[in-house]
Amino acid sequence: MPAEPDRTRPDACPGAIAVHQAADGGLARVRVPGGTLTNAQLRALTDASADLGDGSLELTSRANIQIRALAAGAEVELASRLWGAGLLPSLSHERVRNIIASPLGDDQHLVDEVDRALCAEPELAALPGRFLVTVDDGRGDVSGLGADIGLHADALLLAGKDTGLRVANPVEAVITAAREFQRIRGDAWRLAEVPDGAERITAKLTGPPDAAQRITTELGEPPNSTQATNTRPSRIEIKPASTHPIGRFGDRTVAAVPLGRLTRTQALKLCDVAPWVRLTPWRSVVIPAVETDLVTDPDSPWHGVTACAGRPGCAKALADVRADATAWVTTRKDRIPVHWSGCDRRCGKPAGHVVEMIATGDGYRRSE
Repeated sequence: MPAEPDRTRPDACPGAIAVHQAADGGLARVRVPGGTLTNAQLRALTDASADLGDGSLELTSRANIQIRALAAGAEVELASRLWGAGLLPSLSHERVRNIIASPLGDDQHLVDEVDRALCAEPELAALPGRFLVTVDDGRGDVSGLGADIGLHADALLLAGKDTGLRVANPVEAVITAAREFQRIRGDAWRLAEVPDGAERITAKLTGPPDAAQRITTELGEPPNSTQATNTRPSRIEIKPASTHPIGRFGDRTVAAVPLGRLTRTQALKLCDVAPWVRLTPWRSVVIPAVETDLVTDPDSPWHGVTACAGRPGCAKALADVRADATAWVTTRKDRIPVHWSGCDRRCGKPAGHVVEMIATGDGYRRSE
């Protein structure tokens, strides 16, 4: 089992400005709320990595982008480029803009509203870099990611579970819940770590039991106290998904990016054919139904295989997991999702059931 995290030290989650110093240089994490990048933004990221980093773009399990191997001080130029591309709208809030949306949904407008509201609250700049919001259009795909605050159609989720509340104003509900989390969290980085945290926030949103009008406002139900307290819908069952389907879906294609590493060549080819790209938390991309040399065959041995950075990029890693995973893929016999980890921290492990191959220094330990 991984060691218990130390919550007494400051959250050191990397950002685009405060980069993490990895074994191969600076590591910048660029938040992409909703995962949607315009063609110009993808090209800006691709050029920035080529000029300042190792040339590749890493897709994360939160549908963000990482640029590795930055030289000392290169984050200044990177921040300038991101600002010009519209990828750094807030210097103070840039690490807390973690918002994931259903990859095949059409909720980017709601994501943008939540993002703007989040950045408009000065106190929310102090949220941990691991704080997560999900916007699920009802498919149930991203609701299973265990977000601190989630929207599932009109349902409000807290710590990955349905609160029973049905919100009329989703943006206001998210911001109110985020404020309350910041107030009660203490040293915690995630809502699930706060004792009775979800219940306390739910009580904040609904008010005392006799506040029928407040409940009506939050639930968006008819202004009748009996209805407001007795007609709440059944709780939604949330099921974590370790993979996401790939292939053609109407006028869109979902393509897996092997081990989540988009090479410069691959990124430039996407720029040539796609007016936009949407990143997913399963290290795949959604694009218009155009030709791509990324993985679109659901039976591909690459589907469902993920890995952390491993050696040589990470000083804590005990193996070159990407090389080992690549060699293993050629002999893969089943299609069970597998994540390769360079150490017991198990960075980037997908949600849901997944087989783990954890480096030990003299091989791998399999965990299911």
